[in-house]
Amino acid sequence: MILADKITEERKKNGWSQEELANQLGVSRQAVSKWESAGAVPDLQRILQMSELFCVSTDYLLKDKMKAENITYHESTESYAEPLKKVTMENANEFLDMKRNGSKVVANATSMCISSPILLIVLVTMAEDGVFHVSESLATVFGCVFLLGMVAAAVFLFITYGMRESHMEHFEKECFETEYGVSGMVREKKDSYEPIFIRGTAVGVVLCILAVIPTIIAESMEASDYYCGLSVGLLLFILAIGVNLLVRVGMVKSSYDTLLQEGEYTKEEKLFKKKTDTFSGVYWCLTTAIYLAWSFWTMSWDITWIVWPVAGVLFAALLGVVKMVLKNGSETQHYI
Repeated sequence: MILADKITEERKKNGWSQEELANQLGVSRQAVSKWESAGAVPDLQRILQMSELFCVSTDYLLKDKMKAENITYHESTESYAEPLKKVTMENANEFLDMKRNGSKVVANATSMCISSPILLIVLVTMAEDGVFHVSESLATVFGCVFLLGMVAAAVFLFITYGMRESHMEHFEKECFETEYGVSGMVREKKDSYEPIFIRGTAVGVVLCILAVIPTIIAESMEASDYYCGLSVGLLLFILAIGVNLLVRVGMVKSSYDTLLQEGEYTKEEKLFKKKTDTFSGVYWCLTTAIYLAWSFWTMSWDITWIVWPVAGVLFAALLGVVKMVLKNGSETQHYI
């Protein structure tokens, strides 16, 4: 089998069109078409890129008589060694069910974290306005106990879910092959879920935008501290619902992308993700620390929530820069 046939075979095996492969390699669709028709030969850099994308060795691509070996790329040694894991129909369905059920757990735990300060804010503002004759110290104690209890319960849910799914985390981090019929089944389920994902994402984003309206109304009417506190509590409650929707539909959709090795789970992205995991962990830990420190220092929960959308935008931008640096460094090493 010549190089042109091998490119065609590996591309189809991964379920990519010529245009999709071209986008991943940074070339035109016409270039891929010429390679597959043996009208042109890709340069060395593209050969190296394809070997990583297809999880095969460069020897297999370049030597006509060499057969595929089902081998995967090891970034630490820059060599190819162990066989790719096979994903059966049973494995795929188990993974999809786990993610679907887990999306509810993670979404609810996230909402619990967001809504945990509500009681503290409402009780403290009630105490300041003398509503129901609640003392400020007692309101603070009850509010803090509720906040810490909600956060502790959320952390418990996060940990237990992480432990339950740990035996399948390799789907998101390593290259694999699917048995016959698996990709078709997953593709069908993804297509049928697409309207739900779009609707859930749209509603979630709209709720996050509208959440600030109660606070704006309270401020514009120069309401008392008690009503301002209620408006902030309502803001966090609506925000919690919106984020809950976004997390649920996002996790389910990502489970389909994971098995199809599309989007953020292509073979190339997995190689980069191994290198960016540390950056992601440090970034979100710092963001959480900044949010909590600013919130407790100022007690302006109606303002500090803005940390999360800003952090999300900055994370996407910084992650893009990190990937660009890593990609350029990888290309430089290959040329050397």
